[in-house]
Amino acid sequence: MSFSQKVDLNIKKLICRKDRPYHCDICGKSFTQNRCLTIHKRIHTGENLYHCDICGKSVTSSGGLTKHIRSHTGEKPYSCGICGKSLSTSSSLSTHVRLHTGEKPHGCDICGKSFSNKYHLAIHKRIHTGDKPSHCDICGKSFSQECHLTIHKRIHTGDKPYHCDICGKSFSQSSNLSTHVRLHTGEKPHGCDICGKSFSQECHLTIHKRIHTGDKPYHCDICGKSFSQKCYLIIHKRIHTGDKPYHCDICGKSFYVNCALIKHKQTHTGEKPYCCDICGKSFSQKSHLIDHKHFHTGEKPYHCDVCSKSFIRKRQLTIHKRIHTGEKPYHCDICGKSFSVNQHLIKHKQTHTGEKPYCCDICGKSFSQKSHLIEHKHFHTGEKPYHCDVCSKSFIRKKQLTIHKRIHTGDKPYHCDICGKSFSHQCSLTIHKRIHTGEKPYHCDICGKSFSQECHLTIHKRIHTGDKPYHCDICGKSFSHQCSLTIHKRIHTGEKPYHCDVCGKSFCQKYPLTVHKRIHTGEKPYHCDVCSKSFAQKRQLTTHVCSHTKE
Repeated sequence: MSFSQKVDLNIKKLICRKDRPYHCDICGKSFTQNRCLTIHKRIHTGENLYHCDICGKSVTSSGGLTKHIRSHTGEKPYSCGICGKSLSTSSSLSTHVRLHTGEKPHGCDICGKSFSNKYHLAIHKRIHTGDKPSHCDICGKSFSQECHLTIHKRIHTGDKPYHCDICGKSFSQSSNLSTHVRLHTGEKPHGCDICGKSFSQECHLTIHKRIHTGDKPYHCDICGKSFSQKCYLIIHKRIHTGDKPYHCDICGKSFYVNCALIKHKQTHTGEKPYCCDICGKSFSQKSHLIDHKHFHTGEKPYHCDVCSKSFIRKRQLTIHKRIHTGEKPYHCDICGKSFSVNQHLIKHKQTHTGEKPYCCDICGKSFSQKSHLIEHKHFHTGEKPYHCDVCSKSFIRKKQLTIHKRIHTGDKPYHCDICGKSFSHQCSLTIHKRIHTGEKPYHCDICGKSFSQECHLTIHKRIHTGDKPYHCDICGKSFSHQCSLTIHKRIHTGEKPYHCDVCGKSFCQKYPLTVHKRIHTGEKPYHCDVCSKSFAQKRQLTTHVCSHTKE
């Protein structure tokens, strides 16, 4: 073995033992060889530096200068024997070869993560130590890597050294240029191994994969809701903080997200650049045009994974899902009441302010919302613009049509969490729940009797007032209930809409049919608690009980 080989072997042994006997007395850094320490000290002393005669940059060693000059000349003398790629330094080649071999010899002694080169390990360790040695001399911000500082400084200088040779656009980072160029080339090198969809950026693929995995790594520390993207969490938190950083410079209105501001500004300009090629209707946003076209095609691409209901708009699905989750993210800062839809919160707040800015020019009545004024005017005109496509029935309000359609679909989206019973109306569920809670919030101010529904209180009060607002237009007889008038009219019309499916006999009311059917079934639901005899009708039981009292 030659002398030089022995020296190399000793150096390798020192490296393997991590023996670094040569220490810098200025910064404390250690080295395996004295000459490395000597070169390192030039950083502190500035002595014997090697200068580039092209750009003037100084380096501490002749080898470093040789490497640096290659950045100007473009020389890459080291070639990969596997893929043929050329590199400017031997260390770069060693690192590159590890991409093929998968070798990662440099392990973090804190978390165990491995790296293909020592430099990447050193940078990684700063995550654990919090070390940020590179400081911006303009704003003072610190960075863990020198390259991050270089990129950051371009914010201050406005320097954009990377230029697209297709359209001429400039960028502050080479990675941004690479991404931009893919807009021209259409290249999407990052493919999803689950569904095959491709993306131009790796970060977009990472976000996309969360659709398949269901991963939502960003959590709201206020309400616990989770999101697949950090930007969604930031926007969501504004609901809690009330922060609306995007302001309209025309009317001063503020918004949670920039896209909402852009949409809003089009209300001032009246611009509607997106036109439907079927009916000619124009829209201010492309998404509105896409949703609109679904009305022509009948397509409902957004499906609820709980009840399988489908929707034309994604927003409709988001709001619908809150029926199942019970989520009410919009809170009134006056009374604390919560709502599942922001529009409902806006409506609610007007109950506190009493504001009614929309006035009917026919009768003078005022409304808190423009939509209510529009619907109100339909009462004057008699217009019913909302038509059922099943039975052709028409309605003044869109909400009435939505509720009506549930008769045809059988849809009952509101579920009781106590007994599981379902309802087609939210108000029906609210009333039903009072059976379980025993709540009777409507009180008669005359006799004190309480009721679970306001309509029942209204009907009850007619006992005290004698009011009978429902009149028969044939004989003039009056009634306190609408249903009583309906039943009475059948005397005149002879209508008997309730039929026995056993013998065919008909009745004008549902209750007599129920009693009649007991003849066929033999059912006797009314029992005497004295002698246990049973009866089909309650009045028969009442008459029978009297026979015991006479005894």
